[in-house]
Amino acid sequence: MDSLYDMDLISNSIPVILDNSKTWYQVLATSMKLGARGVAHVEGVSRIELKETSRYSNILLINRTASPLSWFMECKDRNNRSAIMLPYSFLPSMAAKKLRDAAGKIKSLLGDYDAMHVRRGDKLKTRKDRFGVDRVLHPHLDRDTRPEFIICRIARWVPHGRTLFIASNERTPGFFSPLSLRYKLAYASNFSTILDPLIENNYQLFMIERLIVMGARTVIRTFKEDDTDLSLTDDPKKNTKAWQIPVYTKDGPGC
Repeated sequence: MDSLYDMDLISNSIPVILDNSKTWYQVLATSMKLGARGVAHVEGVSRIELKETSRYSNILLINRTASPLSWFMECKDRNNRSAIMLPYSFLPSMAAKKLRDAAGKIKSLLGDYDAMHVRRGDKLKTRKDRFGVDRVLHPHLDRDTRPEFIICRIARWVPHGRTLFIASNERTPGFFSPLSLRYKLAYASNFSTILDPLIENNYQLFMIERLIVMGARTVIRTFKEDDTDLSLTDDPKKNTKAWQIPVYTKDGPGC
């Protein structure tokens, strides 16, 4: 875990106890002995109530999940901000120091730049219906994340000639090259002298890319997380499992 996150930095805001540590087992054992005074299961309790209700202040262990055995909090409803104690930007900014340092060096080399995260690979999976027709969960995603559509979509947000950092799980070499007609493109792979001695797995690379994206003047996501986000597609990120025929035609005249 400490290869990804800076535990000391996180602990400045909220105490951190790893689930495989001696401290965790001590806390768990003690809380179970204390019963109601040791553990409080507060699923559905708002942040305000947690802060203002005195009986929570001296509890040894607070569990916010549906399962009493879970030690972590999983937020299933990103729109229910009252159920979250920390902002979503908190963990990404708490990356291990060596990852933050690497991202800082790359951001310094990029200078004034914009960035976009293009999620394709795992989100483009298809399955055939009973008539043999391919269907997808995000019908416009493949179209909207292709260079010819990206250029059209982001033109109003990113001026011609800007440096554009691209973080993506697209594996096709040169896939985004057509964007170079309008922008100066940059990828993590351009900074191999910084990253190669450091990166041990794709999780670390993703965290560095995320830090770089967060530092851009203009950030464009694949899907909207909030109403104010700039995104490449209008397809919802959370699909209702409705498999649809993919769309590749333009929605209307113009770019």
